[in-house]
Amino acid sequence: MVSDPVASVNSVLSGYGTTIFTVMSALAQAHGAINLGQGFPDGEGPDDIREFAARSLLDGPNQYPPAQGIPALRQAVAAHNMRFYDLSVDWEHQVLVTSGATEALAASLFGLLNPGDEVVLFAPLYDSYLPIVQLAGAVPRIVPLSPPDWALPGEALAAACSARTKLILVNSPMNPTGKVFAQDELSMLAELARRYDAYLLCDEVYEHLTFDGVGHVPAMTLPGMGERAIRIGSAGKTFSLTGWKVGYITAATHLCAAIFKAHQFLTFTTPPNLQAAVAYGLAKPDSYFTTLSRDLQYCRDLLSDGLQNIGFSVLPSAGTYFLAADFSLLAPGISDVEFCRRLTIEAGVAAVPFSAFYGPASTGSAANPLVSPPEAQLVRFCFCKPPELLEKALARLASHFGGG
Repeated sequence: MVSDPVASVNSVLSGYGTTIFTVMSALAQAHGAINLGQGFPDGEGPDDIREFAARSLLDGPNQYPPAQGIPALRQAVAAHNMRFYDLSVDWEHQVLVTSGATEALAASLFGLLNPGDEVVLFAPLYDSYLPIVQLAGAVPRIVPLSPPDWALPGEALAAACSARTKLILVNSPMNPTGKVFAQDELSMLAELARRYDAYLLCDEVYEHLTFDGVGHVPAMTLPGMGERAIRIGSAGKTFSLTGWKVGYITAATHLCAAIFKAHQFLTFTTPPNLQAAVAYGLAKPDSYFTTLSRDLQYCRDLLSDGLQNIGFSVLPSAGTYFLAADFSLLAPGISDVEFCRRLTIEAGVAAVPFSAFYGPASTGSAANPLVSPPEAQLVRFCFCKPPELLEKALARLASHFGGG
């Protein structure tokens, strides 16, 4: 018997509990709540892409595909970069297929970082960033962004960077805030990356989910960033097929080669029929991509208007699946974790506490001395749901808070 079970397991991951998304989804299921917490659409994705995957499964091949990804998908990713962003890349040497964007992040961080390197991150941050950085032995330097606009704080960012900075990780459009980084903000990041000879790791999985005419600008398109930026995309978000876990990386040849060294020891490859179907999907007409963002914008507005009528203060969302909402007028003085628990059990609607995006302290496990959540009482709602389900959730909330 191990004398000290805690001491015998990984010291980084032992500080983390079960992800808040799993916790809230389980609570929602247990109480029959409408789950507006975890970010997945309720539909099954486009019929033609799923049919292509099914045919590819039956027709084969079903053995190991190339570890870098099947040529058809790498070619499709390169064509997608040119089509939407005028980015010319070599599909053979600058595109890598991964088992989801989270694996793409892990392969990039493991492939590029050495122990002791410093990584600049922005809080609130997606929950996988911090543990992967720490598992790589790197040192996180977290720059907090402030509501309601989550603007990039120039002085704090400059103070976080130094000669030890190896990489800056940016998520745009940003989960959970819905922020889309402006051109001048991306230029600021690019300038710092050049100044400190650092990489810019760009999580761009929501690239086609932007609203109100706001366009997505890959940092890779900025001057001098073709050799420094790593761009991550996700079929799960672009085609509402989150369970497929097909991601892709675009980067300079030397960066792709380094990232591949990690990828081959993580998942090695991704189901070939899903890769083939995603390649087919990336060639869909422009109308698919514009309809996707238009329909999501309608759902965003439906949920935002309804929440504000109930008494939430809803923050702007220019992209992603998510809205941030301040509940301080409805339940002053209680924590976001407790508010979400009550909302799920008593109102029958699940959301995610915003403190979940500030490190392991939000899971009720180890304390996180790196950054604290904002004073605002915020929760995250997901709107990538059918309008009728959003209306049902709003009716439950209105009834719970006395408005219906």
